[in-house]
Amino acid sequence: MAIPVIMPRQGQSVETCIITRWFRTKGEKVSAGDLLFSYETDKASFELESPADGILLETFFGEGSEVPVLVNVAVIGKEGEPVEEFIPGGVTAKPAAVEHDAIPAEKVEIKAAQPEKASGQISSGDRIRISPRAKKLAENKGLNFGSLTGTGPNGRIVVNDIEALLSGKAVSTIRSGSEFSEKPITNVRRIIAKSMHASLQNSAQLTHHMSADVRRLLETRQKVKKDLESGKSKADITLNDMVCWCVIKALQKFPEANSHFLGESIRTFNRVHLGLAVDTQRGLMVPALKNADTLTIQQLSVELKKLAESCKKGNIDPGLLQSNAASFTVSNLGNYGVEMFTPVINLPQAAILGVCTIINRPADLGNNIFGFVPYMGLSLTYDHRAIDGGPATLFLREIKNQIESFVYSNN
Repeated sequence: MAIPVIMPRQGQSVETCIITRWFRTKGEKVSAGDLLFSYETDKASFELESPADGILLETFFGEGSEVPVLVNVAVIGKEGEPVEEFIPGGVTAKPAAVEHDAIPAEKVEIKAAQPEKASGQISSGDRIRISPRAKKLAENKGLNFGSLTGTGPNGRIVVNDIEALLSGKAVSTIRSGSEFSEKPITNVRRIIAKSMHASLQNSAQLTHHMSADVRRLLETRQKVKKDLESGKSKADITLNDMVCWCVIKALQKFPEANSHFLGESIRTFNRVHLGLAVDTQRGLMVPALKNADTLTIQQLSVELKKLAESCKKGNIDPGLLQSNAASFTVSNLGNYGVEMFTPVINLPQAAILGVCTIINRPADLGNNIFGFVPYMGLSLTYDHRAIDGGPATLFLREIKNQIESFVYSNN
């Protein structure tokens, strides 16, 4: 009996996923456990295995298609079995016409020989990476697609690119004599733009700036490096790890900052679920480290590195990326040389800390001796609906105090 292959749900808030690549083609024999296709949410990438042995009778969506979760993507069964009953709602064409066969990337490079047919259309180049379905749509509309930038795997042109071009929302990459380039925004960028705009539009955000003497942190970092080189320790504690540790300690003293503003109520957490902004090739991700206040600084360092690596690899748990998964977030731009900035709150969180670069500034060292002291900039953005200016300032000062009185123990 034929069975459907369903698009999985990756997290309760995920409503759609994008198919990035088919590993099997229609009519091909598959075994349980074989990779069928890869797909991605707005933050992470996944692969789906075949649930059974049989023939891949039909595929209903192509590479680049955005598919609702829990919808039939394909059908596996015995050769000749009917598939009509599995066609997902909204798909009006016959199954065979709905989806193009999955073709390895190296086989989709074709020769584009169409001349330009109208002003405003894109002239084709010599070799193009394009899906058969996208190519057919472009040819039916009389479009040349040689210079179009694809948003599919490995820059492949997919149907969404052609549709965007037809609607006037996409143009090719810069060509000789062109003044600009334009292409549709990615799904990740769309989500980031939406959430950032909503955050600024729906909250009363204010930022306070303060600097902390980081001589203790820098001394500790040098000691950690020496212990690593000598083999005395395997713990690679970074400056960011130390700052996060200090933030956690400050949150324990000022729990009002460790909260969510929910409109008619404020939810204050007993544990610190620390969010860490991670810059990846696919966009900004903010995974949450649950119960971070229960960890030693060595454990904290290990877990933060694991989260960052999972984000960069694209296999992070989507549930940890939801803004309500963390109770407070740290965004560190110090490595980029940023001296001061205004971080945007991940609603419904009540606050976020921006960590800036270290700058040497003149300071009184005592006994009429002056010298240069390394200071780290700290930028606290808070939702004034949840926290008043006084408590916010005291919380930021506590972070500063924790940094300046930091003591490291490798036990």
